[in-house]
Amino acid sequence: MQKDIRVIVVDDHPLFVRGLELLLPEVSGGRAEVVAATGDAASAASLVRRTVPDLVLVDLHMPPPGGVRAIAAIRRSSPRVRIVAMSGDEDPAPALEALRAGAEGFLPKTSEVADVLQPLLSILDGWAVLPAELLGALLGPGRGNRPAPVDLDAPERQLLQLIAAGATTTEIALQLHVSERTVKRLTATLLRKLRVSSRTEAAALAGSAGIL
Repeated sequence: MQKDIRVIVVDDHPLFVRGLELLLPEVSGGRAEVVAATGDAASAASLVRRTVPDLVLVDLHMPPPGGVRAIAAIRRSSPRVRIVAMSGDEDPAPALEALRAGAEGFLPKTSEVADVLQPLLSILDGWAVLPAELLGALLGPGRGNRPAPVDLDAPERQLLQLIAAGATTTEIALQLHVSERTVKRLTATLLRKLRVSSRTEAAALAGSAGIL
C-alpha cells in the first residue's frame, strides 16, 4: 500500500485551496491530503520546512515576492520536496522560470479545482506533467515537434524512464542496485548525452521523442 502523501498549497485564492482540501482526499482514495496552506509567498519556505510535506503546489501569480521566488526558496531550504507550479496564464515564460527555479512539473490552473485533479494524480504517482505548448518552449525553437534522435543503450533508457517517472536518486539507486554517487554520475552523463541541463528537460525530451 502506498504511503500517505502530504501536500502543501501555496496560493492566495482561498476557494481554490478549500476545493483541494475537500476533493483531493476523495479522488486519491485517501492517499493524499492537504496538510497546510498559505497565501503568503514569503512564508512558504518556512512552512514547508516546518511541515515536511511530500509535494508543494505553488501558484505563480501571487503578491510579491511571487511564486517563482517562493519555489526557489523552498528548493534551497527543502531540497528533497517535490514542487509543482500552477498558473492560469497561457504565457509559458513564468512556467519556464518556475522550472529553472526548481519546480519539477507544471499544471495549468483554471477556476475549477476539478480540472487540475486528474493531472495532479499523475504527479502524485511520480509522473512529470507538462502541457504541450510548454514542452515546445522548454525544448527550444525547432525541437518541439521533431527532437533530434538520441542513441541510448538499454541501461540509459532504464535510467531515463526512472527519471521521467519522478524517482529520486535514492529510489533509482535501489532500483539499479548501485550507489547514489553512481546514480549522480550516470545521470550527469545522460544529461550531457541528451544535451539538456536538468532532469525535467530530460523527461520532456524523452516524452516528445517517443523514447518512453
